Amino acid sequence: MSIVTTIAPFALALIMLALGASLTVKDFIRVFQHPKEFFVGLICQLIVLPIVGYLLIIILQTPVELALGVMLIAAAPGGVTSNVLTKFADGDVALSISLTAFTSLISIVSVPYIVFLSIDLFNINYVEKEVSMLGISLKMFFVVTIPVIIGMIIRKIFNNFIENNMKYIQRMSIGLFCFVFIAIYIEEWDSIIMFMNSAGTVSLILNISMMIIGFYVAKFFASGVAQQRCISLECGLQNGTLAVFVGTQLFGQNMTYMVPTAAYALIMMATSVIFVIFLRKRT
Repeated sequence: MSIVTTIAPFALALIMLALGASLTVKDFIRVFQHPKEFFVGLICQLIVLPIVGYLLIIILQTPVELALGVMLIAAAPGGVTSNVLTKFADGDVALSISLTAFTSLISIVSVPYIVFLSIDLFNINYVEKEVSMLGISLKMFFVVTIPVIIGMIIRKIFNNFIENNMKYIQRMSIGLFCFVFIAIYIEEWDSIIMFMNSAGTVSLILNISMMIIGFYVAKFFASGVAQQRCISLECGLQNGTLAVFVGTQLFGQNMTYMVPTAAYALIMMATSVIFVIFLRKRT
């Protein structure tokens, strides 16, 4: 896992830098102008998703060595990929960007809290003992929050250049995401195959369940179809690179936790693309 543990922090920092470059102050102000849709998406991602993940672990009797990996991916909010696919699905891109911006910043608190709560709930004892919740939050601050802020500053200074090259920046982010998981599959293929059956089942059910839940919760509480599509994709697409980074801080070279993350990353791309194609054929 030496390659993955080395590249994950740098890849995540670059992805968050690209996210920051796509943001303006308006993306944060917009939340207060249209709060209902934002809070529906926020609650689904930060509260409903981890609860559903926890219930599925109990119901499916997921092995304890995989349980924390499931909670880790359930805790990691969506990234730039959700913004791109929301655009292809004719969803509310502005809402998607606002949700990604806020959940990414909140993640430095929410992800460690959910992960350490899960450690207590499952009585997991194979985590690096010297790692604390505060320590994880501080490390996330430097690879998540600081790059986002720097990216926003770059956007402010070089606005025209960034706007003209936004599609290349988004492609770079998706490319980095894919690079991290290709490295995982190459380095740990045998171990992934060993656990893929149980990890793949819980990941698939979690992904589809959350896309359906997000879709129908938004149908009742959001203002329109575009917001419904956006929230559904936000609920189904998680920031796998963030999950990998936090996992490397907790587990060191132990790769078992990565199996649900790797499975979810593969599944979510397939289901979300199918979902987008289905929506585009309907319109």
